[in-house]
This record gives sequence, structure tokens and C-alpha cells, in this order.
Amino acid sequence: RMASDSPESLMRLCTDYCLRNLEGTLCYLLDNQTLRLHPDIFLPSEICDKLVNEYVELVKTDSIFEPHESFFTLFSDPRSTRLARIHLREQIVQDQDLEAIRKQDLVELYLTNCEKLTAKSLQTLVSFSHTLISLSLFGCCNIFYEEENPGGCEDDCLVNPTRQVLVKDFTFEGFSRLRFLNLGRLIDGVNVESLLRPLAALAALDLSGIQLSDLGFLTQWKDTLVSLVLYNMDLSEEHIQVITQLHKLRHLDISRDHLSSYYKFKLTRRVLSLFVEHLGNLSSLDISGHTMLENCTIPSMEEKMGQTSIEPAKSSIAPFRGLKRPLQFLGLFETSLCRLAHIPAYKVSGDKQEEQVLNAIEAYTEHRPEITSRAINLLFDIARIERCSQLLRALQLLITALRCHKDDKNIQVTGSAALFYLTNSEYRTEQSVRLRRQVIQVVLNGMEAYQEVTVQRNCCLTLCNFSIPEELEFQYRRVNELLLSILNQSRQDESIQRIAVHLCNALVCQVDNDHKEAVGKMGFVMTMLKLIQKKLADKTCDQVMEFSWSALWNITDETPDNCEMFLNYSGMKLFLECLKEFPEKQELHRNMLGLLGNVAEVRELRPQLMTAQFIGVFSNLLESKADGIEVSYNACGVLSHIMFDGPEAWGICEPHREEVVKRMWAAIQSWDINSRRNINYRSFEPILRLLPQGISPVSQHWATWALYNLVSVYPDKYCPLLIKEGGIPLLKDMIKMASARQETKEMARKVIEHCSNFKEENMDTSR
Repeated sequence: RMASDSPESLMRLCTDYCLRNLEGTLCYLLDNQTLRLHPDIFLPSEICDKLVNEYVELVKTDSIFEPHESFFTLFSDPRSTRLARIHLREQIVQDQDLEAIRKQDLVELYLTNCEKLTAKSLQTLVSFSHTLISLSLFGCCNIFYEEENPGGCEDDCLVNPTRQVLVKDFTFEGFSRLRFLNLGRLIDGVNVESLLRPLAALAALDLSGIQLSDLGFLTQWKDTLVSLVLYNMDLSEEHIQVITQLHKLRHLDISRDHLSSYYKFKLTRRVLSLFVEHLGNLSSLDISGHTMLENCTIPSMEEKMGQTSIEPAKSSIAPFRGLKRPLQFLGLFETSLCRLAHIPAYKVSGDKQEEQVLNAIEAYTEHRPEITSRAINLLFDIARIERCSQLLRALQLLITALRCHKDDKNIQVTGSAALFYLTNSEYRTEQSVRLRRQVIQVVLNGMEAYQEVTVQRNCCLTLCNFSIPEELEFQYRRVNELLLSILNQSRQDESIQRIAVHLCNALVCQVDNDHKEAVGKMGFVMTMLKLIQKKLADKTCDQVMEFSWSALWNITDETPDNCEMFLNYSGMKLFLECLKEFPEKQELHRNMLGLLGNVAEVRELRPQLMTAQFIGVFSNLLESKADGIEVSYNACGVLSHIMFDGPEAWGICEPHREEVVKRMWAAIQSWDINSRRNINYRSFEPILRLLPQGISPVSQHWATWALYNLVSVYPDKYCPLLIKEGGIPLLKDMIKMASARQETKEMARKVIEHCSNFKEENMDTSR
């Protein structure tokens, strides 16, 4: 089975269902607004953790999912719901949400970029102090601020709104079990040393983006600290001295974003040698973004021969020859060292080739979007210029990055561009349904979040790599709404407009009528007519114009409501103007006449076509040779339905009904019965209804000719359809009718014969 094609776990499906239907499953609504858990429910932490974490994910990545203000109150009582490990992100979580779960015995709490949290939440953290082992406050830039009212009286409040004041006296006193702590991007002014001093045995510490001149206090954990992250900290010789004393370190990250600001510190051969010499347990080191002050490399004969080795003894980076064993991970992204042949590590992040780039995206996505977007840009180049050899991994990493950083423009631009190349037909066979659906979801997220031209174009182009409408059907409403909103923007990019109209057309082709009706109600007909109007004003007949008429032809097929909308929004006026402005445009004429054929099939709307001007136009188009027989055929189809209403419905003096009938006979007789067709019938019902009647023999003849042509030229498709829809008995009955013309009866016999031959040839004789 294809990788990643395994179905979602039952736990995941149930969690998703419950979250989307809280009222119908776990909860009821109190006073029509507050969610309450049913009293007989008890849920263990394995389930509650998943509910909370999945809820956060849904709010972040699914635009249709509605967040509940009282969601976190469901977990306020540990007697009915238990929480242990939860990951909360961004604007989704506020002070009152953490406050609601303060009685829980949390073991792991990750708060990532939760900018709405204030110092009130610091106090709530104290409630978890006796159980918390792992805590992340990464990017919670306001959690050390509290609101202060300087005046203290009500009048003053109006003059001076609340002011943000830094909390200076909070420490991790009492957090006796805390071992893993991430304070990344902590705001300036907090005294990190006094904050951390009470912690007895820290094992992992992340101080990303914090500038500290003195790291000496870290030595109090020299016997316990196994992981230290100092990303974007400007280092000094003193810092290095402290780091080398932390002899238990297994993971050290001193990497930096070389674009973010000027760093005085330069890495030397000596510093790397000190790490190797003093940190004997080191298995992961990240020095990405650093400039080497001197040459650390050893020229090697084998480099030219293309053989690579991860053995420390053969290392091209001189200081690493002293390693006892290869590193598990070595971060060399945006350094010259990643281009060397012998790098003593199993996994390397860098910018030299695909494997290194994918390792970089994997390592930096969650907390370093600024680095990730540059790594994705490199992946984009690989996907565009070479062939991507780790397609599944690349796609999964891209999906994760785009989900995680829905609001990061750089990642959305580069990620959507890379997705376009990684989903094209060359890679199609390697992708599962589930994976392709995930791609569609992130593409639609990007379109929703960004009205920006590049993202919109990339996303629209990526959607063109999918089978439409089949692969987009699970998001049918959403994708149509997004495309229509793009097409309704006042200022439009030509290329996006063209792709969006093409997608709209494909989406309404070959889908159920209820889909078409739903899209019609979204304003589809009006949007297409507006585009046509604009193009007419510019006297331009381009792909947008042709696709718009084609989309209207598709959306009105057997959908009377949409046909009526077309007439109500002055569609006939635009039809006449287009015909006059672009007399030579065959494709355009075919699309317009196809659409009017659909309108003419609706009995209640036919009186609106009964004007001297319209009938005159349709009659003249009978002689058209545009697009083979298509324009003439469709014009005759429109008139056949009008004739079917009988002489009493002919409410005009000119042209005479008999004269038009004569022209219809002449047109039908001029068509080649073996014509290949530019048309696609899903049902013969509108044609078959013209057979059992004597009021308009010419309509009967047109319908019979249509059936004869289609079953002759495309028997495999249309013989079964005609048989299934009961066409044969109708034809047999017509042959017995006195009013039917002899040539029509002859043709009907041939249709019956074709279908019976087809049936015999395709009978299954195997036993």
C-alpha cells in the first residue's frame, strides 16, 4: 500500500467528530450559550489531551470550525476530565482559558506564541507547580506584563487607560519537578537568572532570542543540563567558557539567523575543538548561520572521487576529527561547512542538497519561521529544477510548515510555490488520497488568509494539478466561495482571473444538480456575467470571456434556477452584444448557444425567448458553420424546444413559424451524421421529451438526429445511457405515430438497431 495511505485512527476520527458536534455528543448548552459536560461523563487524560490539542489544531487550520468561548471550562473539574499534556498556540488561548483548567495536574504545558496571555496566567502557572515537568512559554511576549492603573480612581481611568507594567518578582519557586523549560523570545527586562534560580535540576533549557551578557548561573545545573538552546544569542568568549563546563550536554544549539542583526562573535577552530574536548556526551550540535573566522577544513583526496564518509577520523571539518562517534545531528544551514564531503553526522541541516534542506525544514519549522522560509525556498528550487527524490517527506514537511505558519507571508508564498511543483502529474502516482486532501486544505487556508497576488496565483495553479471536480468535492462549497471572492475583487490580476475562471468552469462541469444549485446561490451566475460585461466593455474576447460563457453553460445544465438567474441578470442582452461584437469567434458562439439550449429546456422560461429579435438571431445561426455543426445544432435545439410549445405559443408576427421550421429542416439535413462532437450529455431526458409528441415533427426529427449521431459516433458511452433512460420504447412508439415524418422513423429504426447490436456485442457469455 502507498505510504501515508493508511486511514486515520479511530481515536482521531472520534475526536474530530466530537469536537465538531460537541452539543450532540459530550455536551449540552446551558442558557443557550455556555457549554456544559453531560453529568455522567468521565474522560481520562489520554482522551482529554487529544480533545484539547486537536481543538487548538482545528481552530488554527480549519476556517469552517467555530471556536467555543467556554470550551476550556469543560476541563475545569478533574473528577470528570483529566488533562496531563497539552499544547496551546497563538491567539486561541487567553488568560481565562488557563484559569479554567487550573485544578488539573498538568505534567506538560506548551504555550507557543500565545500573545494574549498576561501576568494573570503566570499566577495560574503556580497552580500547576507541583506536577509540571515540561513548560514552554515560547513567544508569549506579554505573559510578564500586567495591567496597572496608575491613578487608582475611576476618573483617572478614563484619562489614562491601563498601562502595561513588567512583573519583576515572579520566579519558578515551588516548581520542584520542572525539568524542561523553553523561554524562547522572552521580553527584555526579565531577570532570567533570578527567575530560574529556584529550579533544582534543569535538564533542558531554551533561551532563544534572549541577550544575556553573563551565563555563569547555568553552571548550577552542570550535572543535570543535557540540552541547551541559545539561538540568536550574541555569544562571547565568556559564554563559551560557561558552555564548556556543562559537561553533561547532549544537545547544544548556538545557531543564529545571519540576516537578523549584526553579531560580533565569530566561530573559530578553537571554539569547536573546545566543544569536542569538553562535551564528551554531545550527540547534537547546531552552528547554523555562523561565519567561520578561519579555515577549519581539511582538503581531501576522496572529495574529488565523490565517496563520502561520516567517520570522525575522515572529517573534512578538522576540529570534529576528535569526536568519539558521529553526531546524530549537525546543524550547518547557511554555513560554508555544509558543502564539504565528509561531515561526521547521521543527519545534517544545510543548503547543499535535498536531504540537508529537508532536515533544515524539519528542525526549524516550529520555532524559526524566518529560517524555514529560506529552506522552503531552496526546496522550491530543487522541485523546479531537479527531481525531488524524497517526495512524501517533502510534502509532509511543507504541509506542516504551512499549517503551523498560516499567517506568515514568506512561508505561504514560498510554500505554495513549492507545492505547485510537488503536486504536478510527474509525482502523481506517489501520492495518496489522504495526502492530496491535506495539500488541498493548506492551499485553501492560504487563499483564505492572503489576498496577496503571489499566494493567490500559486494556490490557484496548485489546484489545477488536481482532478476537478472529483478531488475537490470534499471541500466543494469552500473552494467555490474562495474562487468567487477572487473574481469579485475590484482590481484583478489578469493571470489569476484566467486561472480562477478556468477552475470555476471545471468545478461545475459533471457535478450533481444540487451542487450546481448551491453554487448558483453563492452568486456564480452574477459573477460570470460581470466578467463578461467587463470584457465586452474592453472589446476583448479572450480565455476569460470564453471560460465564463462555458461555465454558465455548465452551471445551467438541467438547473432551472440558474437558467432563471441568467435571464434575470440581463444574460440575453449580453448574449446579443457578444454576438455582434465578436462575429467570428466560433468557440464563443458554441458556448453561448449551449447555454441557451439549457435555458430553452425550461418550459416556464421559454416565453422570455419568444421575441422577434431572439427568434431572428437563432434562425440565422442555423446556417452557421462555426465549430463544425455545434452552433447550428444548438440553435436548432433551442428552436426545437420553442416549437414543442405549439403554434399558440408563437407570439410574434415575424419571422413566421413555418418559415423557421423550413430553415430547421434544411439545417438538420445539411449536417454530417458522423460528426465528432464537442458536447457532453449526462442525461438524454431533455431530448427524449421531444419524441412522444405530434405538435412539432421538426423537433422530433432534431431529437432523433441527435440520438442517432451520438450512438453512432460514441456507442460505448451513449448506447447504455439511452437504454438506461428508457429511450428505446419511446422511439418504437414514435415509429407508430402517423404525424412523424418518414425520414425521422427511418432514423429511429437505425438508433434502435445500433443499440441492440451494441447490447449483443457486449453481452457477457462467460460462465
